[in-house]
Amino acid sequence: MAALQSRGWRAALGAWARVGLVGLCMVCLPSAAFAERWVGKVVGVADGDTVTVLDAQQRRHRIRLLGIDAPEQNQAFGQKSKQSLSEQVFGHEVTVESTHKDRFDRLVGKLWLHDVDVNLVQIQRGMAWHFKHYARDQIPADRSSYDHAEQQARQARLGLWQDADPLPPWQFRRQ
Repeated sequence: MAALQSRGWRAALGAWARVGLVGLCMVCLPSAAFAERWVGKVVGVADGDTVTVLDAQQRRHRIRLLGIDAPEQNQAFGQKSKQSLSEQVFGHEVTVESTHKDRFDRLVGKLWLHDVDVNLVQIQRGMAWHFKHYARDQIPADRSSYDHAEQQARQARLGLWQDADPLPPWQFRRQ
């Protein structure tokens, strides 16, 4: 009888351990796997990696584009990067895949214009870096494609890669 009771406790403990393991896995997986998707209209472009989107309820959301870092406005190529993003999305309906909020209370996510990954286009045009510091927030396929796009833009000397040694925005902000 004692052995049977012991097995019952072990089974219950095992079940709780599995629940805990599942919870731990959910926390450890990239947040991009739990994205919220919604449609809105781009009503503002702050710079090459931040937009304002109006949702169906007419609420404004600041969106920081996931996986990229564009030059600051007062940095070389800052205005061109903003213009590139504006040409793509300003006034258009986009799909937002938001993953989380950053420390400035902006939604962080990916923008889709029809079937086009806007974040990726900014990198392909040489208007932003792949922001590897936050790559863990991306799904593996995006990490790979963004990295490849940056390498291609560098080799083709597109956009900011026209400069021999462009200063990354995360270093520019520290100065």
